[in-house]
Amino acid sequence: MSFKTLLAYQKAFELSMEIFDLTKSFPKEETYSLTDQIRRSSRSICTNIAEAYRKREYLKHFISKLTDADSENSETQVWIEFSYSCEYINLIQQDNLTTKSLEVGKLINFMIANPEKFGVKKL
Repeated sequence: MSFKTLLAYQKAFELSMEIFDLTKSFPKEETYSLTDQIRRSSRSICTNIAEAYRKREYLKHFISKLTDADSENSETQVWIEFSYSCEYINLIQQDNLTTKSLEVGKLINFMIANPEKFGVKKL
């Protein structure tokens, strides 16, 4: 099985791509701050899920990478809030992105709580 089949990865990737598309319209002065940060954090969710899956042989490594993914997801939520407060996205876009991010968080936390369902051997 590939990490790409994980629902958490698929939803995180979808969120990241939606953020990428929305940030194309952000002001140029935000290129190296908000735009870069929200893109990086949203992409890091995906990469950490992928790394966790590859480290599923070791429970502590699996959990560690997933907690990193969850942290990046929380950071993404903060950047979404900044994007709305700076009026770069509207309330509907903020609500949509936040809802998707919360769903990703639930999926990540399910993986953390149930590692054996993802091929991790509990000690």
